[in-house]
Amino acid sequence: MNIEELKQAFADVYHRQAEKAFFAPGRVNLIGEHTDYNGGHVFPCALSFGTYLLVAPNDKGRLRFKSLNADETVELPLDGLSAPLEKGLWVNYPLGCIAQFVRQGFPLRQGYDLLFWGNVPAGAGLSSSAAIEVVTAFAFNDILAARCDKTRLAQIGQQSEHEFAGVNCGIMDQFASAYGKKDHAIYLDCGSLQFEYVPLRMDGIKLVVANTHSPHKLDSGAYNDRVAQCQLAVRQLRSVCPALQNLAELSARQFEQVKGAVNDPIALKRATHVVAECQRTVDAVGALKAGDIELFGQLMNQSHASLRDNYEVTGPYLDALAEEAWKVPGVLGSRMTGGGFGGCTVSLVREESVPVFIEKVGSAYKARTAIDPDFYVAEIGDGARAIEL
Repeated sequence: MNIEELKQAFADVYHRQAEKAFFAPGRVNLIGEHTDYNGGHVFPCALSFGTYLLVAPNDKGRLRFKSLNADETVELPLDGLSAPLEKGLWVNYPLGCIAQFVRQGFPLRQGYDLLFWGNVPAGAGLSSSAAIEVVTAFAFNDILAARCDKTRLAQIGQQSEHEFAGVNCGIMDQFASAYGKKDHAIYLDCGSLQFEYVPLRMDGIKLVVANTHSPHKLDSGAYNDRVAQCQLAVRQLRSVCPALQNLAELSARQFEQVKGAVNDPIALKRATHVVAECQRTVDAVGALKAGDIELFGQLMNQSHASLRDNYEVTGPYLDALAEEAWKVPGVLGSRMTGGGFGGCTVSLVREESVPVFIEKVGSAYKARTAIDPDFYVAEIGDGARAIEL
């Protein structure tokens, strides 16, 4: 839908004109998976598609939520914004963000009508949840004149996900949605929140996202289990590293010397992935800056293998897409992206090989799973912003 169609949809739903509009993108993570909540580096970029939000005040004394991607309209009184609604309801994502502003001393003095529409495939691991959180945070930062910077808005989205969606995520998704920059990836240290924009100079190479159509469900508990297993590894490692706060603080060599302190075998596997993935991300960014795109691709492949064997978040659908991609000439690297448990892969594919890649991987994946995948040649876009009406 374009902005004129969204304005008409707002008028159809609320019988008034929208006064403000905002957009926040989804993201794809090139490498650095499950490192963000462990204090490590990540390397995401914002996509050109995301979530739109149109807003107008109302005289009802209520917040009214409508998404063109869902059936229900939800109305809440202004004194009913402090607790999540039924688990799994999409409204919890924006509601959690608004609740953070109220807690910070920015109460709502009147009601608002909100209309959302997103073109991030839901459940694809491309951060549709972060997009709706960040677009809401940007909107209410403007409406309430809260003057929060982009980092704080990303943190508001993360806190919403923790408290209102029940997912103990890191900061990467919201940060990438807030700070995205066209044709650049974000090299982010999730411990310090220091970051660098890195140009994606990949002449003749395309980023191709492949959707398994096996949607991940991060609120199912498996994601939170991984967070808890990493925290267990840190606690056990403190017997030999008393000051340790995050797994990312350990180099591969240091971890090899002290890993015997982790006596839980599952926690050890999770920690093994995190420490190695942190180093892979540093190496991959260095390779990209040096123009060694082949090495970057090899590190992507290694990342997927570790996510499969040590972190156990890939599963048969993501493995099928990655394994079939590795067989295609012209593919430099392919890996799962996002939290896992379904969702998408991201692949580096030589431009002339993209049609063959889509045909061969698509047909092989369907033969293995009986599911038709979707493919998107990614366009790297800017981060969250207001839109002229």
